[in-house]
Amino acid sequence: MDNLKLVYTGKTKNVYALENGNYLLKFKDDVTGTDGVFDPGANTVGLSIEGVGRVNLRMSIYFFEILNKAGIKTHFVSANLDDCTMEVLPARVFGKGLEVVCRHKAVGSFYRRYSDYIEEGADLPAYVEMTFKNDEKDDPLVTKDGLIDLKVMTGEQYDTIKAMTQKITAIVADEMKKRGLELYDIKFEFGYSGDEIILIDEIASGNMRVYKDGVYIQPMDLSELFFA
Repeated sequence: MDNLKLVYTGKTKNVYALENGNYLLKFKDDVTGTDGVFDPGANTVGLSIEGVGRVNLRMSIYFFEILNKAGIKTHFVSANLDDCTMEVLPARVFGKGLEVVCRHKAVGSFYRRYSDYIEEGADLPAYVEMTFKNDEKDDPLVTKDGLIDLKVMTGEQYDTIKAMTQKITAIVADEMKKRGLELYDIKFEFGYSGDEIILIDEIASGNMRVYKDGVYIQPMDLSELFFA
């Protein structure tokens, strides 16, 4: 990696520029969380788990290949598990970065916000919410109208991202179900290349909550169960 240009240092990945115009993502063993406890929705690195970078990449490869075959556009080009890297297409993010969460169950930050109106663990109908990536402001939620009025995206782009999110989540949930696992929620990021919206970032255990028989599965355990 010494001869590559580092363009971004992230919490769980570093990004390098390639000579062909694409980018190289280097997966780390860091995961987000608070006080040493993993939380996919947290804004800080909470702990390091040896080998988590490699298993996150392995799962990302698995799902990106499925999505590409299904005709869902992503930034995935190729990957190398030995050095924990993934080559991706260049893409611009919406605004200064946007996270999209799809929820099948009322847990985590959703339940903390709306516990007056719903029981913990209650079913949700592939509920989609978007937040601005801003650690200092605790990733504020933003509505469709807010995104349009702030000129972050158009209404048509919002509807496209929501539909893509629900379709991708259904694919991930189905793969989990085949293994006796249940997807509670998952976090995505999208960007655009030209006028085309594509899925970017990763699809990994560190970005989702998955349960088995009502018990939460830790990221490393999830990867082991998924690929068993």
